Amino acid sequence: MRRGSWLLIVVLGCGGGPSESGNGNDRDGGSTKDGPGTDGDGAAEDGVPRVGACPVFTADDAWNIDVRNAPVSAAWTTKFQTRYASVHLHPDFGNYEDEHYGIPINVVPSGTAAVPVTYDLYAEESDPGPVVLPLPTDVRIEGTDDPTSCDGHCHLLAVAEGTCEVFEGWLCRYDAQDGYVCANGARFDLERSSQGQRPDGYTSADAAGLSILAGLARYDEAAAGAIRHALRFTVACTQSHYVSPASHQAVPNDCDGDDPNAPPMGMRVRLRADFDTDGYSAIPKAFLEAMKHYGFILADNGSDFYFQSEADPRWGDELDELKQVPATAFEVLEPGTFH
Repeated sequence: MRRGSWLLIVVLGCGGGPSESGNGNDRDGGSTKDGPGTDGDGAAEDGVPRVGACPVFTADDAWNIDVRNAPVSAAWTTKFQTRYASVHLHPDFGNYEDEHYGIPINVVPSGTAAVPVTYDLYAEESDPGPVVLPLPTDVRIEGTDDPTSCDGHCHLLAVAEGTCEVFEGWLCRYDAQDGYVCANGARFDLERSSQGQRPDGYTSADAAGLSILAGLARYDEAAAGAIRHALRFTVACTQSHYVSPASHQAVPNDCDGDDPNAPPMGMRVRLRADFDTDGYSAIPKAFLEAMKHYGFILADNGSDFYFQSEADPRWGDELDELKQVPATAFEVLEPGTFH
């Protein structure tokens, strides 16, 4: 069982607090995988998002499906809009002076050897190693430029291009004696649907048991004007249930897990179709259109209506335009069965 919203994701072979950045796509090394070509914006010719040489799950995955016609829950929409009536969107990424906020994505080239990883908090719900991870001199961990220390969420994402597997860890660091150490970690096969890869009741580097990578926007896809997947967001308090596609619930210590108005992990919201995006700059508009087409999936505990993307020095001040969007502009989709 676990907590709030810290994360470490290592993405092998695909493309919070301040973190050292880079877009993760400047490594050398080919891939042993054959697959459809990409159009340069992080999407394959079949429309599936890609990181490096790898797809980010399948076209029918929960992160990649178009939900414009999905039914709305009137009851949950009322609860949501009432609870967050004074809340606005908040992009939890971007740049300030020489600091790059967001979650780094490490792309690990084919041929890199797998290494052990130690879990020191939730080993029983973690996927065992060895896993393909960057060299400690190359790794980028959320919120720090020193991989030997962790002060924050410290998510590590590593995509291995040779196997198209992503490792995602939380509270990660590199120890000279023990190697990579994380509170917990999950491995996802990026060539399959993510649904069913985590057992029911299991967490991941996200409290909801979801893949972090799948819910992060990359700069290249936003700049191209087409984010073709859902995005992840956080709220402070969630109830002690989860709904698909989540596999795990989490209730922070200062929250009431029995509160019927608190949202469950995995809940999906969607920007209303009639929300006018014409006055927004190109990159903010790409985010808003993705929220209409694919929605927002509740993935972790954190500040209300914050959402995350890849750490990248190219994000600009136009992201501030998204802070004008109220939570009341969103509707809640039918959540399905509560677990």
